[in-house]
Amino acid sequence: MEFALENIRDYCTDCGACVESCKFLSQQGTPGSIATGFDGNSPLHRKIAYVCSLCGLCTAVCPEKLDPCRLFLEMRRQHLEAGHFDRTPYRTIIAYETRGRSSLFSWYGLPQGCDTIFFPGCTLPGTRPAVTVQMYQQLRRIIPSLGFVLDCCTNPSHDLGRTAYFQTVFGEMLDWLTGHGIRSVLTACPNCTKIFRQYGQGLTVQTVYEIFHNHGIGRILAGNISCEVSIHDPCPLRNDLQVQTAVRGLVSDLGHTIVEMKHHKKTTLCCGEGGSVGFVDPQLSHEWRTLRQQEAGTRKLITYCAGCTSFLNQVTPTVHIVDLLFRSAAVCSNNLTVAQAPFTHLNRLLLQQRMKKIVHDPNGSFSSG
Repeated sequence: MEFALENIRDYCTDCGACVESCKFLSQQGTPGSIATGFDGNSPLHRKIAYVCSLCGLCTAVCPEKLDPCRLFLEMRRQHLEAGHFDRTPYRTIIAYETRGRSSLFSWYGLPQGCDTIFFPGCTLPGTRPAVTVQMYQQLRRIIPSLGFVLDCCTNPSHDLGRTAYFQTVFGEMLDWLTGHGIRSVLTACPNCTKIFRQYGQGLTVQTVYEIFHNHGIGRILAGNISCEVSIHDPCPLRNDLQVQTAVRGLVSDLGHTIVEMKHHKKTTLCCGEGGSVGFVDPQLSHEWRTLRQQEAGTRKLITYCAGCTSFLNQVTPTVHIVDLLFRSAAVCSNNLTVAQAPFTHLNRLLLQQRMKKIVHDPNGSFSSG
């Protein structure tokens, strides 16, 4: 962490560009002032990073090209390594992650000749099992030997600073995949995309939205209803112009008109879920959502993150792009239903049984649990 601290301390000019954009920094001050006054022995200072959403907006707008987001993640890691981490506020998200990678809920299906897998993440299979199957079937028309993996990338632990745990768990999954000839991963979750790109060690990582757009799926599924919408870009993909373009292409191909919000693409705002901030500062989490609501106005929001969809839908109508693609009638009639816990866990089990019938798996199955 010392490098990150010194880098911010030495080169931050306290210009305020990030403070103006960020709800967290508007309360805590510039990264330079935080780094200068940071005391690793102070309980208050050690906890400050857990109120940062780790969304990366500060890094995106910094005129000095500094990376305050890295500093706050390093603060979390040091806090945990020093033995000060209190997992009590995060027991819900940690339990969710643990279940997601357990032998009960994880499943690996690799058909003959498979070198590419569809990794839908944790939330989509639980909340939208039928759509997850439709996504796989659409992808398999393009990649006949496509595999299917139900597991958790352990991003929550990564972002909480549980580095050793994350490296062990993700490393086991990575070793199994590469050991069975997997070379490419197709992701639907922005956080999974981030994790596989940063730690996938040579795996090619592409989102399903790019695949769908490149193969004209939006035009194929287009209906007769159109409306004005805005796109909420998830924070982990704020710098990924290819994915942002693909999503907008899909929405346009479906016949909708896109009106960009003030903060979009590189300068997108956190939905309120980032960094698990809501577990320790629910008010700050709500303020992030309110900003999004204000920018969306009366327009429906379209996003490509299940977590963002759930959080933003609490304050303004928000639809996941896969619902817009595969359940357009329900979306347009405002009759869309999305499963909630505890039914999401049952859905994952049922989806696993269904996928076992769809995916021929000569290699057997692996569970990271």
